[in-house]
Amino acid sequence: MKTITLITAAALFALLQGCHNPDQKWDSKSSADTLNNMKDSVANPSVSITKDLVMKVSKDDARFAVEAANGGLAEVELGKLAQGRGAATEVKEFGTMMVKDHSAANEQLIALAKSKGISLPATISASEQELKDNLAKKSGKDFDQAYIKAMIKDHQQDIKAFASAVRELKDPELKDFAAVTLPTLKMHLAAIEKIHEGNHE
Repeated sequence: MKTITLITAAALFALLQGCHNPDQKWDSKSSADTLNNMKDSVANPSVSITKDLVMKVSKDDARFAVEAANGGLAEVELGKLAQGRGAATEVKEFGTMMVKDHSAANEQLIALAKSKGISLPATISASEQELKDNLAKKSGKDFDQAYIKAMIKDHQQDIKAFASAVRELKDPELKDFAAVTLPTLKMHLAAIEKIHEGNHE
């Protein structure tokens, strides 16, 4: 029974990693969560299995990493939109900061996840893609207002999630990543709130 489970897990791993149809809707975040949960359920020190199927952290810690990666990817993509579609200089500059800061954090998280056996999403989730699509339809001041609103909401949620991670994560390196990244997220929120105030004067 254990052998069948591991064979099934390996087959699922291969399917999730590379056998999707690019024409179909694909939620990389959900797939990463599913894969990490599968790894967590099959990992057993007494059984010799493929290295890629071993996760060195709890599934809750892995879930944080997936959420953080998805959010980081989204901030980069939306930041690029702001650079091209924003009207106000400060919105464009904020978009540039998002691309720079979140790209750097994403690279750190990717390296950390690899060392822990955590699968991360390669593309943004369906909900983040929907937000990106909606923003891409706007330009000028309409874009600025919608982007600012989205960034305030996103960073408020991110700060709450990262603060919780600092308190609750079990893996010390993931906890350290959350602690080091949290002040940057708070700085981003303060910056976008200032831009919001300036646009309503």
